[in-house]
Amino acid sequence: MTALAPAPHGTGPRRSRGAPAPAVRTLLRGLPTLPAVVLLAVFLAGPIAYCVYYAFTDMQLTGASGTSFVGIDNFTRAFEDGDFLNSVWLTLVFVVGSAVIGQNTLGLALAVLMEKATKPVRSLVNGVVIAAWVLPEVVAGYLMYAFFYDQGSLNSLLDAVGLPQQNWLYTMPILAVCLANVWRGTAFSMMVFTAAVNDVPRELLEAAEMDGAGPWQRLWRVVLPVIRPSILTNLMLITLQTLSVFGLIYTMTRGGPGNKSETLPIFMYQQAFQNSLIGYGTAIALVLLVVGALFSVVYIRLLKLEDD
Repeated sequence: MTALAPAPHGTGPRRSRGAPAPAVRTLLRGLPTLPAVVLLAVFLAGPIAYCVYYAFTDMQLTGASGTSFVGIDNFTRAFEDGDFLNSVWLTLVFVVGSAVIGQNTLGLALAVLMEKATKPVRSLVNGVVIAAWVLPEVVAGYLMYAFFYDQGSLNSLLDAVGLPQQNWLYTMPILAVCLANVWRGTAFSMMVFTAAVNDVPRELLEAAEMDGAGPWQRLWRVVLPVIRPSILTNLMLITLQTLSVFGLIYTMTRGGPGNKSETLPIFMYQQAFQNSLIGYGTAIALVLLVVGALFSVVYIRLLKLEDD
C-alpha cells in the first residue's frame, strides 16, 4: 500500500478571501440584539445596581448632610424590627391566601365548570371575570373599598338578610385585601387553565368515563395530572405578581389599621418615602426581591422534576 504524502505546509483549510473571522461573524449576528441589550442595561440592570448600592448606605431624602456606607446595618435593623417581621408574615398570608389558594383554585374551578356550560353562560362569566382583571389596580381598590366599608355594599347586603354587620376594613383588613385580590386576579388563572383543560386529550376522558369514573374522578385522575405543568407555571406567575401588589392594598387600607395589612411593598414605601429612609427602604426591597427569587426557584425545580 502506498503511503500518502503529507500535505505541504500551509495548504490546510483556509478561510476564503474576504470572509469575516468567526469572532466577527458572531459579533455581526449579535448586532440586532444590541438595542435590546442596551435598553435592559439602562432601564433594568442600572436601577437594580443602584438599589443594591443604596441598600448598603444610610441615604435619606431629608435631614442628612451626606450618604455613607453602612454595610449590612440596614438588613440587621430590618430583621430586628418587629414591624418588618410582621410585614413578612402578612406578605406570606397575602400571597398564599389570595394567589396560591384563592386565584389558583377559583381559576381552575371556573375553567372546569365553564367547559360544560352553554356559550351564553361562558360569555357572561368570562366578561365579568375579565372585566375585574382589566381594571386599573387603583380603580379596583376603590371599588373594593366601597364594597367592604362599614357603610358599603357588603354591609347593605348583610343588613337586607338580617345578618350582623361590621367594618371589615377595620376588623379583618388582611382578609378584605385577600378577597379583593382574588376578585381582581382570578381571570389570569382562569384563562391559563381554560387553555390547559382544552388541551387534555378527549380519548383519555372518554376512556375514563367508559371505565366508570365519575366527574370528580376524571378531574382528579386525568385532568389534574395532565395539566400539572400549567398549574405550576400559573402558580409561579401569580405568586410573583401578588408579591408586588401595592396599589390595591394602599387604596383600600394604606396598610392599616395600624399595621394589620402592611405587606412588604407597603412597609417599604412607608420607610423609603414617608420616613425618608431610602437606604432602609431599598434594603427591604432587596429582601422582597430575594423572597420572589426563592419562590421562583421552588417552582422551577418542581417544573424540572415534572419534566423528568
